[in-house]
Amino acid sequence: MKNRREFLKSSGTLALSAILFPRLTRYGGLSEEAGVPPIGLQLYTLGNLMITDPKGTLQKVAEIGYRELESAGSQKGNYYGFKPEEFASMVKDSGMTWRSAHVGGAPFTMQRTLKMAKTAEDSARIRKMADQFKNRSATPNLTDNYQQLADEASRGGISYLVCASIPVSTMDEIKKAVDVFNKAGEACRKNGVQFAYHNHQTEFDEVEGQRPFDYILDNTDENLVKMELDLAWATKAGQDPVRLFGLHPGRYPLWHVKDLDKETMNPAEAGTGVVDFKRIFDNAEKSGMKYFFVEQDGAPQPLINVSNSYKYLAKLLALRGRAGIGFRGESTWD
Repeated sequence: MKNRREFLKSSGTLALSAILFPRLTRYGGLSEEAGVPPIGLQLYTLGNLMITDPKGTLQKVAEIGYRELESAGSQKGNYYGFKPEEFASMVKDSGMTWRSAHVGGAPFTMQRTLKMAKTAEDSARIRKMADQFKNRSATPNLTDNYQQLADEASRGGISYLVCASIPVSTMDEIKKAVDVFNKAGEACRKNGVQFAYHNHQTEFDEVEGQRPFDYILDNTDENLVKMELDLAWATKAGQDPVRLFGLHPGRYPLWHVKDLDKETMNPAEAGTGVVDFKRIFDNAEKSGMKYFFVEQDGAPQPLINVSNSYKYLAKLLALRGRAGIGFRGESTWD
């Protein structure tokens, strides 16, 4: 593997990297002995970079210090135009681990997806995403292809298969989601993979007197269906993530570490907005968290934004380590 200097020269990005990655070593200037958990990245944050230059982009992400990755659907399908085995190999070659994959819960339609929008900004973001995906061929989803996706997760060697979103605006949709999740969870279990569900805001809106978030967790097998709690969307919905941990302790092995701008409440770099990450990380054990992934929807300067988020989290977690505050449980940094 090329060292840092050789990589920067060969990629022609020396000047840019001096701005993006000042004094960052393999773990952001922190030794592995400092007890810093591996900081992960949700690749959705990088936008088209994973389409135009996937290998080069992964190398740059590794240079920042990220060691765990979660993939997302793209214009080229669930794995950026690669087979699961091919993508896993490319991630491994970059010095990282492909830990989790986001896939759709149901066939994509603009009308369904717009139901998730709460603001004009949300609608604009969804329409922009839809425009990027308009030429994409049909992509496997959990409703129609849960067994195929569970098999692909196993082939890719990932630990988690995550439903990125699914319609939950009516009780019929919510009950269908429960059925899909239980089936997907069982298919994943047989393949040695854990299934999980990722929330947005809409899961906290009441539907016929029920919150989809509560109904789904109460009516799915707790061993087959876990949650990937998006800390920002839960916060934006008026929820306290720590209280949610208490309602279903141990059921949140995955987090999305996303912040919200103090004025616009749109996604922002970690540590710059309203989400109280220190308090949330102080309750990591209660949640059952094993991995977390930085995410920033619509990041204006993706590599700079994820570099800043990484540095904030590396500092936060290093302070926890020096204070003797650890993370117990079945996590990879024990």
